Amino acid sequence: MAYNPNEFLMISGIQHFLFCKRQWALIHIEQQWQDNILTIEGQALHHKADQPFIREKRKNKLIVRALPVQSHELGVTGICDVVEFVQHPQGVTISGSEGLYLPFPVEYKRGKRKLNNADLMQLLAQAVCLEEMLVCEITHGYIYYNETKTREKIIFTAQQREQLKQVVLEMQHYFARKHTPKVKTGNFCKKCSLQHICMPMLMSKRSVKSYIKGVIEG
Repeated sequence: MAYNPNEFLMISGIQHFLFCKRQWALIHIEQQWQDNILTIEGQALHHKADQPFIREKRKNKLIVRALPVQSHELGVTGICDVVEFVQHPQGVTISGSEGLYLPFPVEYKRGKRKLNNADLMQLLAQAVCLEEMLVCEITHGYIYYNETKTREKIIFTAQQREQLKQVVLEMQHYFARKHTPKVKTGNFCKKCSLQHICMPMLMSKRSVKSYIKGVIEG
């Protein structure tokens, strides 16, 4: 199945979805807290990475920042913080540059490695977009964690690629229905900046419809 551009979901939403499906829906379906999300995405760590159309040539490597990507097969779109194009005999041609290059996405994160694989899925989605756009195969990418000052090489597996497809398919299913999942509370709720909108403890005891009715009726 090939998605139309008006059906594309944001790659950045994959991380929200794997953290909490309700959080993702509140942001990407109900458009709650949009200004805050844009503010976070524009923080200082990304200031240099997110300068579009800037190229740096370092020996056999071409570094491109803030590269827009999309995949009709997955139905996602977004912007890669950095893509490193490394000269390789099995690579592809790059406009304005001599030789053949293979692209490797690099994602920048403010914190440290997460317990789940949300960062990996986001990076892999970028790689899949690049593969589709440039008609090539990408075996790995990199994640830089600012808190620990470490850059980790992430090898992509067939199992991870299948998981990504299933995650995005579920996201597409919710988005098409404009469905916001019910609250599932946990310790992760304490780390969520949407607590005042989601009201997890309240909504776990009563429905949104019941809550609104109570407010209206006093």
